Amino acid sequence: MAAVMVAATVAYVRSGWSLGDALYMVVITIYTVGYDEVRPIDTPALRAISICTIVFGCTGMIFLTGALVQFIALDQINQVFGLRRMNNEIASLRDHVIICGFGRIGQMLARGLEAGRAAFVILERDEARVEQARALGYLCLQEDATEESGLAAAGVRRAATLATVLPSDAANVFITLTARSLNPDLKIIARGDAASTENKLLQAGANRVVLPTHIGAERITEMILYEQTSFFLRGSDQMRDFDRVLRTLGLNMDMVTAAPGSKVIGQTIRAIELEAAGSFFIVQINRRDGTAITRPDGAIRLEAGDGLVLIGRVLTGQTMFEATGK
Repeated sequence: MAAVMVAATVAYVRSGWSLGDALYMVVITIYTVGYDEVRPIDTPALRAISICTIVFGCTGMIFLTGALVQFIALDQINQVFGLRRMNNEIASLRDHVIICGFGRIGQMLARGLEAGRAAFVILERDEARVEQARALGYLCLQEDATEESGLAAAGVRRAATLATVLPSDAANVFITLTARSLNPDLKIIARGDAASTENKLLQAGANRVVLPTHIGAERITEMILYEQTSFFLRGSDQMRDFDRVLRTLGLNMDMVTAAPGSKVIGQTIRAIELEAAGSFFIVQINRRDGTAITRPDGAIRLEAGDGLVLIGRVLTGQTMFEATGK
């Protein structure tokens, strides 16, 4: 079309028209307006130029407009069928995971679930993040997870687990309440920023609460106090694989510090494990002087500041290593 317009304009100029008159004539002819012709078409040459401009210009404009309409229509059709296909896939899911929020934590969680070949659906309000998730091949709905309709669209009544990882504690509490009311058997894992939110999330119905800032602080503490053991636990691929195996068995591996003033100070390993009633076992002790005791004997007594490697079920007994009154 650009070539036709340039050729017709040049032809009119060579016939004695000014550039402005020539360009104006070409535009109103090609766009089929025909408004206020500025010069008469009274010679065979001008008529030939006008005929060619009409034939090539109007025909080309029809093809160009058709191509644009086709492009827009195909894009819309692809979106419609893409959404329909995605909705059908979500409707067929059972015992899947729902991720509320596709921020930094949500993105890492999605990558981990994809690597573990777990079926999951993402709920996100932000359009840019929704497009990002879909570009990665994830099932993602542009819905508000705090709304009952959004959770229902993600199949909350058929889901096995819901992870709400929004940066707002209030939103996570509300999502937990709503999801629990929709599915009493749902396993809910909630993110909390403030330590005071943990009890609220548990009361709202969360099974587990994760405090990212608390976990980060614990990891830094481990790296400062027990650098070698921290690397041993989390720094190698083999130990990460071992940790995943433990989790499939319902077990966890973690480090705690025997705080000065805690009730375990001076007790033997055997007595502590008996009090824990089998919920965990102490597999390594790291003394403050750098000594690491692997496979500790049951008669060894704990000292203040000892770092302990524990393996067991949900480590609710970790509070026994905190100072009394904390």
